[in-house]
Amino acid sequence: MADYREAFVGIDVAKLRNAIAVADAGREGEVRFFGEVDASEESMRRVIWRIATKFDRVYFCYEAGPTGYGLYRLIRSLGHECTVVAPSLIPRKPGDRVKTNRRDALALARLLRAGELTAVWVPDEGHEAMRDLVRARAAAVETLRVHRQHVSAFMLKHGRIYPRKKGWTMRYLRWLQEQPFDHSAHQIALQEMVEAVRVSKERVDRLEGVIEEFVPAWSLAPIVRALQTLRGVDLIVAVTFATEVGDVQRFESPRQLMGYLGLVPGERSTGESVRRGGITKAGNGRVRHMLVESAWTYRHPPRVGAKKLYRLEQAPPKVREIAWKAQTRLTARYRMLSGRGKRTTVVCTAIARELAGFMWAVAREVQAIRS
Repeated sequence: MADYREAFVGIDVAKLRNAIAVADAGREGEVRFFGEVDASEESMRRVIWRIATKFDRVYFCYEAGPTGYGLYRLIRSLGHECTVVAPSLIPRKPGDRVKTNRRDALALARLLRAGELTAVWVPDEGHEAMRDLVRARAAAVETLRVHRQHVSAFMLKHGRIYPRKKGWTMRYLRWLQEQPFDHSAHQIALQEMVEAVRVSKERVDRLEGVIEEFVPAWSLAPIVRALQTLRGVDLIVAVTFATEVGDVQRFESPRQLMGYLGLVPGERSTGESVRRGGITKAGNGRVRHMLVESAWTYRHPPRVGAKKLYRLEQAPPKVREIAWKAQTRLTARYRMLSGRGKRTTVVCTAIARELAGFMWAVAREVQAIRS
């Protein structure tokens, strides 16, 4: 083993024990299973040291998952290269039906040596904290949606139809309180459901207040402020984009960002046959969902409202130029696609794709000014 100068280490991480495999350099290099070790930081530190002392250069990798980026930061602090791998992009044989920790570690080491693994972007600790906060807010919004759906389904089951279009206003809540039921159990069930909606709404408001409080001290605060100059992009959309996308410098073009967000059309072409379908929906679904919702605002003619005017006055001239160009282009494109008879869902998806490109341009411009 001492004759080899370079090694590639695959780690199948788990809650309690990590499986480790080592691949020697070269196409014919040996790939062997090192063993399973305790997943604690002290144990992994000793194992990394044992492996690194036998080689001049060692590369480590493991799959992204619920264990987070603690192991990545540990390996990097010890002076070694580490790659956190996208699990969905790992090459797999269609007929392989056996999955064990040992086989996964061996496959990771072999694929790392071959250069066939796709790395995910790893945030720093401050960025990860903001992302966890934003995702907690997204989970709270989903819980609120579910609780509201429970109330709506309950009222529909009893034939109670709200006479107005817009629900979940104070008028709607008052209407709920005025609904009589023959059995008191029904009344109690409705009150519990409404109370669950109230608690969920308070949780969402509380998390949004914390996000607004923490953003000014965040390293990406200038990008968040600049993104809000775009129509349809408020604080939550801007923070979600910044936390999930991270450093836009890693995308060389807007099209790469669109592909990362899964907003580009899928394609199945062979020979002279070219077939394009719906969007791929690959990559980050949180940002894609919010951009499609933001695209709905471009159905209106271009104009600058009072809130956006305040944001524009604080933004650099180049950012203001990009924001206005985005508004004029996307509103015109919305009208054009709607005039062709396209479905609203298709139109909003197309607008969201181009909006992602303008957000890329704004973020790059802010980063260029800061550097």
